[in-house]
Amino acid sequence: MEKYAIFELSMPNRGSWNGGWSGERDKYVISRTLPLKGNDNVKDGASHYYNFGDGWGADVSVKVVDGVKAKNAAIKGSKGFCMYDWMVDSIMKHGKIIAN
Repeated sequence: MEKYAIFELSMPNRGSWNGGWSGERDKYVISRTLPLKGNDNVKDGASHYYNFGDGWGADVSVKVVDGVKAKNAAIKGSKGFCMYDWMVDSIMKHGKIIAN
């Protein structure tokens, strides 16, 4: 059975004038298929924080699930990843978020 990494984006630190984020009520979740031999960079239950340096900070949480049914349930209703897919690519490759 295939394993999938489920990545969820949130913005716990917001440098906006009102402390809000226009997307905070939306769900931002994407998945990636994990190699059969596993990926040591992707850890179930991990959380990765990225500081943009302008008062904003993003958090990407990781959950590993078995099978396409669990993957589809996890991403259902998602609005994508708000153009921050590069963070997931970095976690997959380096085990942490590294700016491009």
